[in-house]
Amino acid sequence: MSTLRIPVGPDDHAQGPADAPVTLVEYADYQCPYCAQAFPVVRQLQARFGHDLRLVFRNFPLSQAHPQALPAALVAEFAGQHRKFWPAHDALFENQDRLGGSLYAELLEALGLGAYALESALQSRPLLERVQADLNGGLRSGVNGTPAFFLNGQRYDVRSGFDELAAPIEALIAQSRA
Repeated sequence: MSTLRIPVGPDDHAQGPADAPVTLVEYADYQCPYCAQAFPVVRQLQARFGHDLRLVFRNFPLSQAHPQALPAALVAEFAGQHRKFWPAHDALFENQDRLGGSLYAELLEALGLGAYALESALQSRPLLERVQADLNGGLRSGVNGTPAFFLNGQRYDVRSGFDELAAPIEALIAQSRA
């Protein structure tokens, strides 16, 4: 089993308390159909476990297979610079079938960032470097496809369905209280 090589830090996109007993790190690609299937399940896990679960999202665009994965990640990171990462993240997964320039412009406009911002988001070297850093960290941690999950730093391979993540999360919460 592989371990998370880049520890969760203050620059990560995270939801939930830093001292939660369980941290779920997800490496994902906005155009990956399996990531889209996992998206509502991860939201259900957050609702179910509340303050006992911290979610961290990291980009892992599989650009050769998914040509909109990198532009979508750049748009999300641009929104993140304006403290709107999670609304952008959610909208990208919810509209995965529409990924492309018109969706990105519409999304940035809806977030109050202006459609004009799209070009600067897609051309930003710092944003590209951030996405590349996530990708490199995933590769160092043994990620070879998406979505990839780590529970408290240990890789968890989903075999039969994303809802199977609940049982190990419950076990880790129970261990933290023992």
